[in-house]
Amino acid sequence: MNKAFVLGAGLGTRLRPLTDQLPKPLIPVLRRPLITHAFDHLRNSGMSEFIVNTHHLPGKYAEAFPDSTFKGSPITFRHEPVLLETAGGIANIADLVGNEPFLVYNGDILTDLPLLPLMQEHERTGRLVTLALRSRGPARHIAFDSSSGRITDIRNKLATGCSGTHQFTGIYAVSAGFLKHLTPGKIESVIPVFLKLIANGGSIGGIVLDQGNWRDLGDRENYLEAHQELLKGDSNFDPISPAARIHPTARLLGATVVGDNAEIGADAVLEDCILWPEARVADGADLKSCIVRSGMTARGTLRNADV
Repeated sequence: MNKAFVLGAGLGTRLRPLTDQLPKPLIPVLRRPLITHAFDHLRNSGMSEFIVNTHHLPGKYAEAFPDSTFKGSPITFRHEPVLLETAGGIANIADLVGNEPFLVYNGDILTDLPLLPLMQEHERTGRLVTLALRSRGPARHIAFDSSSGRITDIRNKLATGCSGTHQFTGIYAVSAGFLKHLTPGKIESVIPVFLKLIANGGSIGGIVLDQGNWRDLGDRENYLEAHQELLKGDSNFDPISPAARIHPTARLLGATVVGDNAEIGADAVLEDCILWPEARVADGADLKSCIVRSGMTARGTLRNADV
């Protein structure tokens, strides 16, 4: 297994207005696109080829990866003029994966959980799909039978009486045989397909991976909190770009991250803020838990604001 399909086509509605400027997988995390953290994670797990579906602001991916590679690994971008959702997106890349198994990886997560056990379990069982699960988390919607290793229900949609026991991480191993259960061109989530297979005795399994960290960056609270946690865990990372222009009287407090060519004016105070590349903070501004996008200027006193 050496190919990974990273889902990059979503609209990112919960992160607006941030995603008015960038697709969610390209929002900066520790001064580089979120999707590059996924690529590093996948490369470290043995993946050597990436496929990314696009829909919202597709040109931004071309700007971020002008040669369609990441650290020597090729990236194939597959555009969806009409958003196909997860199952439709997988069906749309059937020609790119062929008869080989592959990983699917949500483009809005930040994690370092071990992927090798997932791939080994998938190969050992020969199942159509194997989901990476967590036993803890805020959205335990997957009913998992640990004795058989099978998924038995999702949100009690099959009326098993179990609303869920485990969190789905958005990462799963897929066999080529799964593609036969998808309809090319159909706008469809993968969840109804899973449920239909489970109801018909299909082989949908799971593995619990509680090691490491996992976070969904789908909303601004998680986006800000992730930076706080990451900065606590990496004392060697410099959150301030050397290419930023910061007035000597400005004060940067807490988990503040400043991107390339950002500018911070005189007497400005920033606490737990994220400045994207080429963002600007005016003289005397007082910001707390704010996100300033590229090309935008933050002024005055702002709290929990996206500029």
